[in-house]
Amino acid sequence: QVQLVESGGGLVQPGGSLRLSCVASGGGTFSRYTMGWFRQATGKEREFVAAVRWSNSITKYADSVKGRFTISRDNGKNTVYLQMISLKPEDTAVYYCAADASVYRPIATSTNEYDYWGQGTQVTVSS
Repeated sequence: QVQLVESGGGLVQPGGSLRLSCVASGGGTFSRYTMGWFRQATGKEREFVAAVRWSNSITKYADSVKGRFTISRDNGKNTVYLQMISLKPEDTAVYYCAADASVYRPIATSTNEYDYWGQGTQVTVSS
């Protein structure tokens, strides 16, 4: 069983930056999983933000965060990161890390295609 623990959330002013981290532990081969970040704002459905295949060269982003967010991973540390810049109030949400253990398919953007989830970390963008 894979456990995912997110950190790095907090309160930031519009235009500010944050870096989220997600550490994986337990069974499985982290380096082969596709790792994703999703977010869920109050009263809304959970939505895809970004994902990265085992190699940092293959990534995918939601249109709403392209050019502002960067996903990366360090397989030696079993950690995936989400660097967020130019944050907007509409980025306010609980951010979740997720792992897709299906190694051979393209990057998934649907929540039901991810096998493991973290508990989430709150990001609030407000002045």
